[in-house]
Amino acid sequence: MNISINRYLDAAVLVPGTTRNEAVTAIETCLKLNTYSVCVRPCDIELAQSMCNGTETAVCVVLAFPHGVALTSSKVDEARRYVDLGVAEIDMVSNYGWAASGMWDAFRKDVSEVAAVTKSANVALKVIFETSQLEDETIAPMVERCIEAGADFVKTSTGFNGEGAQDRHVKLMLETAKGRIKVKPSGGIRDRERAEKLIRMGAHRLGVNWAACTTICTGRPGASIAGSY
Repeated sequence: MNISINRYLDAAVLVPGTTRNEAVTAIETCLKLNTYSVCVRPCDIELAQSMCNGTETAVCVVLAFPHGVALTSSKVDEARRYVDLGVAEIDMVSNYGWAASGMWDAFRKDVSEVAAVTKSANVALKVIFETSQLEDETIAPMVERCIEAGADFVKTSTGFNGEGAQDRHVKLMLETAKGRIKVKPSGGIRDRERAEKLIRMGAHRLGVNWAACTTICTGRPGASIAGSY
């Protein structure tokens, strides 16, 4: 498969107990591989910005991670703070409990109020579903509400709760999206074969643990993978 697979990778540096030295090592690894982005904890935004400045690797940050149950007003405040710090992308955990409850107006409002912040700053917003915790019939309506709300991507998983990206969920999200919103499988993607399969399916970006990036890009073993991403 003749693709620049590194440019599909959002490299996650998200394990809660990551030390500063470990975060530096992770980001350095991603820069060497020229991944599309490093997806970091909010406390690492300024570190990532200082290291990625002048490179092709963007800085992405998670919001309301990993549960998505913060007040919508708190999510909006987070988004404003991250935009002010200059991030290029935000991955927000949706209130998937609201979706599972059929509270569609509340779900859409939660996304749309954050999207209003990100769009005004030309920052990409990815909405995390946590598909492992949802019935399949809930996923398509979630995609539709995210399109209505103005999000840029829908994303399968946080990588920290359940099975991560599954083919049936990715397929369902892509079929529902019909090119109206981008799709990002995330979680459990640890080798090139799996990454290429998801790209062939139509995925626009892949969420992967930073430690798997070397293996995905080169086929050589990378660092040991900490956490469940």
